[in-house]
Amino acid sequence: MEQRQIFAHVVIWVLMVLLGASGAKAGEGEAADRILALPGQPKVSFQQFSGYVTVNKLAGRALFYWLTEAAQNPLTKPLVIWLNGGPGCSSVAYGASEEIGPFRINKTASGLYVNKFSWNTVANLLFLEAPAGVGFSYTNRSSDLLDTGDHRTAQDSLEFVLQWLERFPRYKHRELYITGESYAGHYVPQLAKEIMNYNAKSKHPINLKGIMVGNAVTDNYYDNLGTVTYWWSHAMISDQTYRQLMSTCDFHRQKESDECESVYSYAMDQEFGNIDQYNIYAPPCNNSDGSTSPTRHTMRLPHRPHKAFRHWSGYDPCTEKYAEIYYNRPDVQKALHANTTRIPYRWTACSEVLNRNWNDTDVSVLPIYRELIAHGIRVWVFSGDVDSVVPVTATRYALAQLKLSTKIPWYPWYVKNQVGGWTEVYEGVTFATVRGAGHEVPLFKPRAALQLFTSFLAGKPLPKCLQISVILAFVKPSPKKCSSFCFTSSIITQHNCVCLQKSQNTAFSAFDTSSALLPDLAHRSILLLLLHSDFCGVFLISGKEEEKA
Repeated sequence: MEQRQIFAHVVIWVLMVLLGASGAKAGEGEAADRILALPGQPKVSFQQFSGYVTVNKLAGRALFYWLTEAAQNPLTKPLVIWLNGGPGCSSVAYGASEEIGPFRINKTASGLYVNKFSWNTVANLLFLEAPAGVGFSYTNRSSDLLDTGDHRTAQDSLEFVLQWLERFPRYKHRELYITGESYAGHYVPQLAKEIMNYNAKSKHPINLKGIMVGNAVTDNYYDNLGTVTYWWSHAMISDQTYRQLMSTCDFHRQKESDECESVYSYAMDQEFGNIDQYNIYAPPCNNSDGSTSPTRHTMRLPHRPHKAFRHWSGYDPCTEKYAEIYYNRPDVQKALHANTTRIPYRWTACSEVLNRNWNDTDVSVLPIYRELIAHGIRVWVFSGDVDSVVPVTATRYALAQLKLSTKIPWYPWYVKNQVGGWTEVYEGVTFATVRGAGHEVPLFKPRAALQLFTSFLAGKPLPKCLQISVILAFVKPSPKKCSSFCFTSSIITQHNCVCLQKSQNTAFSAFDTSSALLPDLAHRSILLLLLHSDFCGVFLISGKEEEKA
């Protein structure tokens, strides 16, 4: 069955060769790639572009991209490339459509709605489907689908960046950041290294500033060791199975022994139960008959059936299904300038052909991290802490091998008055966890992910304390014409910040804002607004994030 599926995919690409599929708009410029509007799209103020860039003329390889410019002041915002992993999974399906892009697909796949936590609120986003064979990207040489790997993907991605910048010259000198998740833990640093090598020989260097990866495949040994450790520490497997995995598995090897694979299978089939391994506390997506469809892709771990669906914190586990319906619509493909030859094939979120035939993979990208750090490239690594596929323990084990000195010790960071996760800043690398997030952090915790991304772009540590924007103090009526009033607050000093929480009534003079009364608010601006005569007023305290040196 598997060989028949591979043959069918290869035949599709051969047909594209015979029909002369070119897709790429070489020489036509950015105007030809302008998206006027996507079917069912709400009105937006920013521009969008999509299309093909040929990265190898001889083989006929062309990569598909989708650019969503920043919602405000795009000319002053950086350019951010987003890559999804797999290997073989689409950045259009995941990054653009259910994580950081400006739109979400509705449940009937009939239209789109705005993602208010899109990263295009602070940057220009360039979603790249790589390598050829992923999503709408294609090759005219069928053998490319059977021998693709890390090396070619990095080379083709560099060629894409160079050609794309020629098509969009206004971005040539813009700050560039490369981001991604999962197996893009390979793609992102590998592309960054290719750019560094190019810059060393070019008179017109690319303005690469930094990389950020989430729940990233990093190092074979430590990824595997950390995964088994996570399973055990989160009570997903028994003590006996944990001991067997630790004693029978090498963890260094690409392909484990039969004995090790047998223990893995037992753990997943007999001990895991019906859970979503990409977020162990979230429900998977149900079919109409109560069974589940595979909704997340990985190289090693299968998906489990789950018959009981629960609504979990606003999370919709079926978003991948909506994408596969929406992007197979002819009107959507036309609007995106995708599949320009109209060859009838099914667009999928992930290519099993590429995944099963991945030809080469780096054992570890830690050596590349060292090179990036040495060249002053900003490196951030984040991890959703309820992912069991590429878990936080794996990332911590891997980063520890860099043996970097600590600049800012471990501390909780905050978003909307809640702990968003924990972070530690090293010499050259910032590591952050995202509390309660699964494998796709922006899907599960969009607000926290945007805070993380904004701090990354600014090159600043994550907020150490409750970030006070505006606090409204509740006022009691007073016959004394506002000589005094009561408001509800409590002042807590933590990490040299001021955290305000509702707790008790405190009375003091409306105009007495001396440091004796509010010692920790001396650096903040305090504004008294006089309202109705029956009230003293409303106290507004506007605060800003304070950072500990």
